[in-house]
Amino acid sequence: MTSSSEVTIKKFDKGWFFDGAGEEKALIFYPGAKVATEAYAPLMYQLAESGIDCFLVDMLFHMAFFGMNRAEEIMQEYNYEAWYLGGHSLGGAMAANFAADYVEDHTDGIRGLLLLAAYPTKDLSTSDMSVVTIYGSEDGVLNMDKIVAGRELMPQDYKEVCIEGGNHAQFGSYGAQKGDGTAAIPAEEQWARTVEVFIE
Repeated sequence: MTSSSEVTIKKFDKGWFFDGAGEEKALIFYPGAKVATEAYAPLMYQLAESGIDCFLVDMLFHMAFFGMNRAEEIMQEYNYEAWYLGGHSLGGAMAANFAADYVEDHTDGIRGLLLLAAYPTKDLSTSDMSVVTIYGSEDGVLNMDKIVAGRELMPQDYKEVCIEGGNHAQFGSYGAQKGDGTAAIPAEEQWARTVEVFIE
């Protein structure tokens, strides 16, 4: 990972910090299960270029359920006007579960969720968070029945986007994943579309 004039990348005690031009908004991102943290650097870099600083979180054994509450630690250490949570696959599910618990006890703090090939298992329906779920049309790993069931747990301000030609693994950069479909678009296009949807 290399910094540039637009984005500075720094290692910190809980992962990697992508510091872009923006100063008001930040995303805390949980990686997918058994995926190297750095695999999500290209996506985080593009988000930081778009004005949203990103905290890419290391997880013990690369499993997000061992660090589901790490977002709260980061939110206590850094000051941003608007916080967003996100994650891929299991990381997305854990980010959603943390957010559901957090908003019960805090009236302000988390503006929205970015769920990549992921779904909640706790009720978010009474939350005023903005939530977007993004998945690829060629995803062979994601359980679509659980995506459908998860819609009942979503808040009113909820959006679901299918990236035509995208698959499961291309939200990161870690190669082919067992059981996944073959992507019909380059990873760069899937990242760019993901950033576009999130910014919208």
